[in-house]
Amino acid sequence: MPQPGNSSDKSARQPRMIRRRDFLALLGAGTLVGQASSLYCGTAGPRRPNIIVILSDDHGYAEVGYQGCKDVPTPNIDSIAGNGVQFTDGHVSCPVCSPTRAGLVTGRYQHRFGHEFNPGPPTTANEDFGLPLSQITIADLVKEAGYTTGMVGKWHLGLKPQFHPMKRGFQEYFGFLHGAHDYFNAKADSNNPILRGTEAVDEKEYLTDAFSREAVAFIERHRKEPFFLYVTPNAIHSPMQAPQKYLDRFANIVDTKRRTFAAQLSALDDLVGAALRKLRDSGIEEDTLIFFLGDNGGPTPSTTSNNTPLRGFKSQLLEGGHRVPFALQWKRRIPGGQVYRQMVSSLDILPTVVAAAGGTLPKDRPMDGVDLVPYLTGEKKTPPHEFLFWRQADRHAVRMGEWKLLVDGSQPQLFDLSKDIGENKDLAQQQPDKVKEMSQAFDRWNAEMIAPLWKTAARGGQQALKQGKNRVRKP
Repeated sequence: MPQPGNSSDKSARQPRMIRRRDFLALLGAGTLVGQASSLYCGTAGPRRPNIIVILSDDHGYAEVGYQGCKDVPTPNIDSIAGNGVQFTDGHVSCPVCSPTRAGLVTGRYQHRFGHEFNPGPPTTANEDFGLPLSQITIADLVKEAGYTTGMVGKWHLGLKPQFHPMKRGFQEYFGFLHGAHDYFNAKADSNNPILRGTEAVDEKEYLTDAFSREAVAFIERHRKEPFFLYVTPNAIHSPMQAPQKYLDRFANIVDTKRRTFAAQLSALDDLVGAALRKLRDSGIEEDTLIFFLGDNGGPTPSTTSNNTPLRGFKSQLLEGGHRVPFALQWKRRIPGGQVYRQMVSSLDILPTVVAAAGGTLPKDRPMDGVDLVPYLTGEKKTPPHEFLFWRQADRHAVRMGEWKLLVDGSQPQLFDLSKDIGENKDLAQQQPDKVKEMSQAFDRWNAEMIAPLWKTAARGGQQALKQGKNRVRKP
């Protein structure tokens, strides 16, 4: 990553005013937003917030203290919810990694541009795999608004040079490009090295600790200017690996797999704590908007992750596959201690961030997320979303308030989550009108989506590809 800027650059260290003639010149050149973003604007208001989005990997719904985890303390993650907002009904747009990330960084259902499935291992991934270059990213938009942008962690949105994070709006990058990585051996997979920028490095630290180090370093370098940092550790994704210093915290856990999982989760919480502490020590925590969420439900059989009280886990369209830990903190703007129970989505992160940054959303394409801030401050009283949709191959699901329609086979199932959050009692036969209403809503949504751009090992992928040929629209 670049070294810290020259300490003689006073413009990055202290407030300054813009003379009227300079203001008009900047406005005429269309660059005012970028110049003004690093300023305190005097009577015009405080500087725009720093922004951090932390996306954990394969994080079970119940694997945070504020949602019931008892055997693994997560005080730092919990503090984000305690000082801000806990979303009990927060979702991602897919129950697996790469499509969720595509939706998050674009603010659009990934089905609009064919990014419906994971690509498979690097050696067998489809040659076309990658976030389509037609898509505008969250980093593109905040950089345009004058922010310094950086990413630390797992990308999983393309291996080829044109898909690299530094070609998609990020000015700095440290991490790996594909879907998983050994935590100890940087050279474990020659097809998926640890990169600083575009150069492979032989990282020696435990990977979660390395990501923590790099996130803190980014904050230190840019603490005196507005920044956007996307932190995507591979914790708590397999392989199950942890150093002794974290394992020692859980000597009371007898099950070896669970003990390793606990150690990995504790390391993740330490990463969050290190970032929060750096913000606090730098005097900028109050003015930093922070999101924390998981990329999909926990894969319980392989890692011991817990999605209670939800049924299902990663890769399934039951709530346990896509309802995730989801919290937000912005001390200067959002009252803390809130529990927000309406549906929200990872698609909402981009519009919330861009609005906070003073940026502008694209006008040439549908955007599916919403700015959450007015809902959290009480300016808007309605739910942020009437519907949320999921599609994966020949399966799909719809949420409408507390109703959940699940189609995974020949017969639709309907659940009332207000009384049955575990999706155990199918009400489709008793509520045919509700099934029809939600099915029609899905059909309208689905008509705007396109076919998947690459195959997958997921069940039903080939059928989805065949069906998609009859409904292809331009991304």
